[in-house]
Amino acid sequence: MTEKLIEIRGVEVDSKTKCKHYRTQKDIIAIKFKCCNTYYPCHKCHDDIAGHDPIIWSKNEWNKKAVLCGECKNELTILQYMNCQSVCLHCQASFNPGCQNHYHLYFEG
Repeated sequence: MTEKLIEIRGVEVDSKTKCKHYRTQKDIIAIKFKCCNTYYPCHKCHDDIAGHDPIIWSKNEWNKKAVLCGECKNELTILQYMNCQSVCLHCQASFNPGCQNHYHLYFEG
């Protein structure tokens, strides 16, 4: 089985989606930005590279796959991610619980 290749844009992005701005062991998710349908590790990477303002996902779109686990490369829906208690549903890798403080930058409140 071949692993599908998903492009993650950002600044100094490593193989687990850590970037220049967020580099802890648990900073291993990337979020697909609705405005450009592109994965970025964080809002700062999008600001640095995209060249346009972000558009957040509305509540009625939370069933869309828009969060990528940097450990196993599986995609989660927004709702799955928001309800996973910072643990990947596929590989049980730990995500940074502090990311919840930034949900308003990506997802409608």
